[in-house]
This record gives sequence, structure tokens and C-alpha cells, in this order.
Amino acid sequence: MNSLERTAAALVCDGKGILAADESVGTISKRFEALGIHSSQELRRQYRELLLGAPGIEAHVSGAILYDETIRQEASDGRRFPEVLAARGILTGIKVDTGAKPLAGAPGETVTEGLDGLRERIEHYRALGAAFAKWRAVLTIGSDKPTEAGIGANAHALGRYAALCQEGGLVPVVEPEILMGGDHDLACCYQVAHRVLARVFAELRANNVDLRAMILKPSMVMPGSSGPPAGVEDIAAATIGCLMDNVPASVPGVAFLSGGQGALLATLHLDAVARSGPHPWKVTFSFGRAIQDDPLGTWRGLEANVEEARAVLLERLEWCSAASVGAYASGA
Repeated sequence: MNSLERTAAALVCDGKGILAADESVGTISKRFEALGIHSSQELRRQYRELLLGAPGIEAHVSGAILYDETIRQEASDGRRFPEVLAARGILTGIKVDTGAKPLAGAPGETVTEGLDGLRERIEHYRALGAAFAKWRAVLTIGSDKPTEAGIGANAHALGRYAALCQEGGLVPVVEPEILMGGDHDLACCYQVAHRVLARVFAELRANNVDLRAMILKPSMVMPGSSGPPAGVEDIAAATIGCLMDNVPASVPGVAFLSGGQGALLATLHLDAVARSGPHPWKVTFSFGRAIQDDPLGTWRGLEANVEEARAVLLERLEWCSAASVGAYASGA
């Protein structure tokens, strides 16, 4: 097992998952402003310290994905955040894409950009302490979407990104997100997810990506937010069925994104997926808002609320940790 394979395995070790704390300045500012928090660089730093410096998260978190601003910032004691994480055995990850932009010739679809200069950025982030990276592709389900062009452009970018990461010494987290918006049913999402994953892995192979040294970060297979509802067990069955058809056994782990689900629902779905095994790969979480929303709402930019917010954070991580091994709903 080489160093990249060891890093990938560490990211999906039993009972631990990846904290997604890589929101762009624009995204985190919107979340702050919705709660009446002024989005200054210092308050963003304080919030990241609330998360990354919380005592006990190392029991549940194997890695944390940071944004460019955050990986350069320091905790109150003067240590940069990658140092804070490393001291507790948590790997530092970095978001390396530059966001989704309109895809030419495909109205209503996007392609994620950021390949230009990526080789140099990877070298720079490694020097800052990163061990893995993340690239998010965004796909929407609609009456005529996603098109083959939309799927293909995003899958190709994911393949090239993953190859560049491995060349540069970072484990790639490959994130093809199918957005929850829409009125589609569970079967429709399954069909789209099947098409997306098949194309993504075709591109990963075409770009000579070592599948043993990467992590897949997919959406769960779910009906649209305004579509006909589906039960927890049905969603788990559809999700695992789609993964079993498309994800090679050589991939060490699948770390699900929460994709706009609330904390409890994301946890219940993860728990059901984990209980549906055995699987050839580890199953865990790489949640952002499903972990952060409640701590952020508790903190509200006030130093007096930090400890209470950290207690909420730890509780959410405990939920996810238990769910990742199928022990949440049972209380085991």
C-alpha cells in the first residue's frame, strides 16, 4: 500500500468521516447574514476555529476539507489550522475547484472550472499541509437534464482533476452532486445517478486514476425536494443498488454528501445505507450543513456561545459516527 492509498484508507476508517468546512467566502457569508452575523474575515476565522478546534472531534472526524482562506488562517494560539488538525490526527483537505459556471451549448447546465493552474495549486496546498483535495461537480435533474454533454463535461473534469491530484501527492475526493431540487421521483434520480456514476468512472479510468487512492463523495439517491416522498429504507436500497452497479470494489470508501438534507434525515439515511451491507467499500459521511447548521445557529457570532455551539457540534458528529457503522437508529 502506497502513501496515497494509506491516506485514502485513513479517511474512511471505521466510525469516522470527513467534515466539509470548505464553503467559499460568498457561501458562508450568505449563511452568516441569514442569522444576522456580519461576515468579516475575523468572524469567519473564529467560526472555523469553533469547528476545527472543538475538543473531541478527533473521535469522529478523520479529515476536514477547508477553503483557500481557511487553510491560510491561524487559530488563536498562532498555529495554522492544518497544524491544529494534524496535532489531533485529523487530515487536512482543500477545495481546489473554482466553482460551477454555465456550460456553453447546454442551457441551464453548468460545468465546474479550475483545471487551469491546478498542478501548481496542488503543489502549493501540499506545502501548506493538505493531504487530500475535493472537486465538486453539480448536476440538475429536469425535463431534459442532465444532458449527455452536461454529464460528460463534468465527468471529464473530475477525471482530469483526480489524475492531477494523484500526480501531485493528494488523494482526490471525487464529488458528483445531483441536486435535490425538482419534482422527480426516486426512480428518476436512480436513472440519472446511474448515468452519472458510470460516466465518472469511465473518465477516471481513461485518465489513469488509481481507484485505490481516491474517495467517492456522491449524493444519495433521493426524490426531488418537491417530488413524491420515499421512505428511508427505499432511499438506502436505491442508493446502494446504484453504487453496487457502478463503483468498483477497489475504491476504498464512499463518503456521502448531505446535499441539503437536515441533520436528522441525513443521519437516518446514512444509517440505513450502512446497515444495508456488506459493501466492498467503506461507507461514511462528508457532511457540511447537516453537521454545521445547528452549531452555527447556536453560535450566532457570539463568543459567549462558543462552548454551547461546540457541544451541539459534537452531538451531531456523534450521530454521524454512529450512523456510519449502522448503529444510530438501533442505539447500538
